[in-house]
Amino acid sequence: MNPGIMDRLLARGLSPDEAERKAELFRQAEAILRAWRGSDSENCIRCFVPGRVEVLGKHTDYAGGRSLLCAVERGICAVAVPRSDATIRLVDAVRNQQCEFTLSPDLDPRADHWPIYPRTVARRLARNFPGPLRGMDAAFASDLPRASGMSSSSALLTCVYLLLERCNDLGGRPEFRANIRTPEEKAAYLGCIENGQTFGTFTGDAGVGTFGGSEDHTAILCSRPGVLQQYAFCPTRLEAEAPLPSACAMLIAVSGVAADKTGAAREQYNRASRAAGEILRLWREATGRDDATLFAAAASSKDAPAGIRTVLLCPASSTYSSQALLDRFDQFFEESVRIIPDATRALRARDWEAFGRCVDRSQALAEEKLGNQIPQTIELASSARELGAFAASAFGAGFGGSVWAMARAENATEILKDWEHGYRRKFPVQAQTSAFFLTGAGPAAFLF
Repeated sequence: MNPGIMDRLLARGLSPDEAERKAELFRQAEAILRAWRGSDSENCIRCFVPGRVEVLGKHTDYAGGRSLLCAVERGICAVAVPRSDATIRLVDAVRNQQCEFTLSPDLDPRADHWPIYPRTVARRLARNFPGPLRGMDAAFASDLPRASGMSSSSALLTCVYLLLERCNDLGGRPEFRANIRTPEEKAAYLGCIENGQTFGTFTGDAGVGTFGGSEDHTAILCSRPGVLQQYAFCPTRLEAEAPLPSACAMLIAVSGVAADKTGAAREQYNRASRAAGEILRLWREATGRDDATLFAAAASSKDAPAGIRTVLLCPASSTYSSQALLDRFDQFFEESVRIIPDATRALRARDWEAFGRCVDRSQALAEEKLGNQIPQTIELASSARELGAFAASAFGAGFGGSVWAMARAENATEILKDWEHGYRRKFPVQAQTSAFFLTGAGPAAFLF
């Protein structure tokens, strides 16, 4: 084990156990790179990219709403050596899966499973940064559960982007400096790579087929160890921070039901996204206003929320019922405008009872109005509270995925054990691919 790598990981804020786990993942990735490149691998670029927990903010970011976020201590450990040509050779060291393609504006990004993310990055960068670009030989190893709601796909996209940015010194390009000046702007650009939208002067492209925002990328690039951060979006801006006290622990339960944005869950995810866009379209049509986001529309006056609801009572929509749009707006408005600011204030005051009430309300809205919950995540959120957690909620795109819980650190291990045992009794099939673990609020992605 490389003590230098351990020191770097610890200095960035990973706990000792997690730093040791990541050092082993780097070792696995570097073994592949040595087999490919021999002594060249000694000067490799290393990159750690975490997953994230959406503490609050269910389907809010792409509509300009708020989220309460942190990084988890699990993630992707990657190593890369630049090439002299435009070829990208990438291997998953854990699953022994490999893909190879060329940095080209004409690259077809379509692919099965995880290669769609690196291919999408390569195509978009070749289009946004014209001229010769260097490819890379890269290997990665991850302990982030896939399709679990912790943004494993966005983490991979971010990882490939960061390595290619470093290999090509994109930060020195005039077009980069004109469009990307802060980590938040870089996160927004990565969100646009994923959803295909234009960012600044960087022309949009196909993306990966999901109509999401930049919440995931913001948490991945901007998190701070031991801190929960309240962000607002479109544009991305940090509004408040709340330390996660050492007396508290965060518990994660992966349901074992995949929330794969390249699979069957994608259309359900996109339907929730399109509903927010449809509400905004109907509001603009009824009022003649040009509000950029649903949040901007709701905040345009004190009477705007009631006005939006009035518009939705008889919507001119062939896709959604009036009740579906009303439910979607009520969930979005309450989550963004009321629940998240109140929850952040409760966290800062260490008022765990008030924080728990905010989170319970968010979970109820997800079940009753957003409709992105499944029996497994509903049970996990409920049972965590019954076992003594002072807050628990499903997170991520939904339709599968994971649940987080917060509890006093002195009780966390016992609660985690009972939480897992109870889940295995009720959902023995899904429990075969479930996972239960503790995590701190971890550091953002970094290269070294």
